[in-house]
Amino acid sequence: MFLINGEHRHCVDVSDRGFQYGDGLFETIEVLQGKPVFLERHLSRLAAGCRRLLIPAPDRELLETEARQLAAASERAVLKLIVTRGSGGRGYRQPDLISPTRVFGLHPYPDYPPHFQTDGINARFCQQRLSLNPSLAGVKHMNRLEQILARAEWQDQEIQEGLMLDTQDQVVEGTMSNLFVVKAGSLYTPSLTACGVAGIVRELIIEFAQRINLPLFESCVDQTAVLQADELFVSNAVIGIWPIKCLELQHYGVGSITRRLQDMLNSARWAEV
Repeated sequence: MFLINGEHRHCVDVSDRGFQYGDGLFETIEVLQGKPVFLERHLSRLAAGCRRLLIPAPDRELLETEARQLAAASERAVLKLIVTRGSGGRGYRQPDLISPTRVFGLHPYPDYPPHFQTDGINARFCQQRLSLNPSLAGVKHMNRLEQILARAEWQDQEIQEGLMLDTQDQVVEGTMSNLFVVKAGSLYTPSLTACGVAGIVRELIIEFAQRINLPLFESCVDQTAVLQADELFVSNAVIGIWPIKCLELQHYGVGSITRRLQDMLNSARWAEV
């Protein structure tokens, strides 16, 4: 089910700059009992991304109405919101009059086994690197070729996520997730000042850590620090928090800090319903 500029249809103009250049951004929103979870946070991040990309943000109240309208049709689903700069002819120059395209799509919720949450997942390091670009760092823009190439590196169904490094050998994130490292009672997450996506669940976890006085550091994290962690987990708005139980033959327990943050996130999710 799709809404394109408020109309039920499936086709976007081929001249749209999202198709032509990836000139836009997107949000991936969990739907739970017919409600879009953390919608306000998603729309706030979308607005911030629009400012960064110089795209006029669609009316927030309109986006909220359309999101809730589509979500109401499903008990459990994934709602994807795309905003592009709209159509504007050939060439990189922005059109003088920008008329953004907004697209909502409602998709089935992925059939992830519950034990990914409880027992953890298997992960690997990817060969594909993330390029450094501070002007786009943090933004969930539509240009995701690096993640696509990284995800193409494995077909083994026993591997659920790949961790990506930047061109300076720092671990930044997963192909579809943010990364957290627990060491000696402190929580570390890679800095996203040069590349990476600032997830809304990452933001929530940082807030949870501050609330419970858990020492938290946003810093450079190399492979050695990751492999020597006491606990590892990844997060995004659809999977929540997945502990990592095995990374490159290194095994990890699902520790108390991971469990506590999972409980806090689940409470926050259900509070949205």
